[in-house]
Amino acid sequence: MSKGKFALGAIFGAAIGAVAGILTAPKSGKETRAEIKAKKEVIKADVTKKAAKAKAQAKVAVKEVKSEAADLKNRTERAVKAAKKSFKSQK
Repeated sequence: MSKGKFALGAIFGAAIGAVAGILTAPKSGKETRAEIKAKKEVIKADVTKKAAKAKAQAKVAVKEVKSEAADLKNRTERAVKAAKKSFKSQK
């Protein structure tokens, strides 16, 4: 299981647990709604933070892949030129 899936599952489970705990607590409707709103804000901030982190990691990964692809292209071009040169010299 990837770390991303685990983190998403943990967040989802925590949210469900928080809602279940709030709904079963012996409080008034007004207090319950206020608590749900507060928990929602905390969860939203956490998700936003984790999404920003994932986006930054994705940017780094894309940059690395582009760099590797450019390097592979350059090596391939050099190999093709060398093969052509070798082929021409054998004629």
